[in-house]
Amino acid sequence: MSIKPLADRVLILPAPAEVKTKSGIIIPDSAQEKPLRGEVVAVGGGTKDEEMVLKEGDQVLYGKYAGTELEHEGVKYLIMRQSDVVAILG
Repeated sequence: MSIKPLADRVLILPAPAEVKTKSGIIIPDSAQEKPLRGEVVAVGGGTKDEEMVLKEGDQVLYGKYAGTELEHEGVKYLIMRQSDVVAILG
């Protein structure tokens, strides 16, 4: 990975949005819910006040409006502070 977050930030690959309902209706991009889970692909080193507890490969849940979207080599990521992550999925 050529993106390395700084301090207490993490880089997350969001899970793909649901594009079909159970009844087979296709949902257009504009109406799709933003995914609230993803995989941590890179982490910063933490700060002296906040230890980095997330690690690469963790499946996490985050807030609906958390993070900043960025695109790198055609892939969309979110970068956010560790404190914006609400849970690690076990």
